[in-house]
Amino acid sequence: MGFHPRNVTATPPQFLRLAAHPLRWRLLTALADGDHRVRELVERVGEPQNLVSYHLRLLRDGGLVAARRSSFDGRDSYYHLDLEHCAEALAASGAALHPALRQDRALPCRPVTGARSHHVAVLFVCTGNSARSPIAEALLRHHTGGRVTTASAGTSPKPHLHPHAVRVLRESFGIDLSGGSTRTQHVDTLAGRRFDHVITLCDKAREVCPEFGPRQVHWSMADPGAADDSGQAGYAAFQHAAADIDTRIRFLMPALNIPDTVSRSEP
Repeated sequence: MGFHPRNVTATPPQFLRLAAHPLRWRLLTALADGDHRVRELVERVGEPQNLVSYHLRLLRDGGLVAARRSSFDGRDSYYHLDLEHCAEALAASGAALHPALRQDRALPCRPVTGARSHHVAVLFVCTGNSARSPIAEALLRHHTGGRVTTASAGTSPKPHLHPHAVRVLRESFGIDLSGGSTRTQHVDTLAGRRFDHVITLCDKAREVCPEFGPRQVHWSMADPGAADDSGQAGYAAFQHAAADIDTRIRFLMPALNIPDTVSRSEP
């Protein structure tokens, strides 16, 4: 009697069909390094723009990448890798092959191996230093238990953190900034310091951010305070932005070789 495998299908999962194409894999790899405009991706992969745009459209249709209109130049769009969806799709692909390959949908993390010669230093930059960059700074410090040297600054900073930024950190993540300074700082005050990673979260700030270290990447994110809405609708924009930043922070930590010290079940 022969073995009859169950649920045999000749069609691989969508993630494998999309990611297996050599050019699409190169695009995914480039976007795993940070958000990019089409012309930057064209330079990275060395292929014509119409071909790159075609394959980006397929990746967007498959939910692996997303695009957002640039706040610096509205004619441009930034593409970014949807890391949550990629993690889900990859886990589903393993489970489709064999149940033993099913994985929990936990965000990736790996333990620290070996001693470090220095703290990893990360700088977050946006325009006003009142919302996106201080939220990112606080979340990275929170998730790593202070084992990463973190800082944030603005290219044109506002006087203080936005009240919604303080509130969303407290209510969604249990981070209380009330006992510390909520003042912002200009990137110029950090002149002379070196950071292992510099992450811009604002399309405008990316264009003028000074060089602080060997590795600079970009996360294209809308300013949650742009509407200047002090009500609940304005706060909802901060909740959405903070959740997006938190996801990116959690996927950043394995690249820093830093484990998450905070359980996902905590606030």
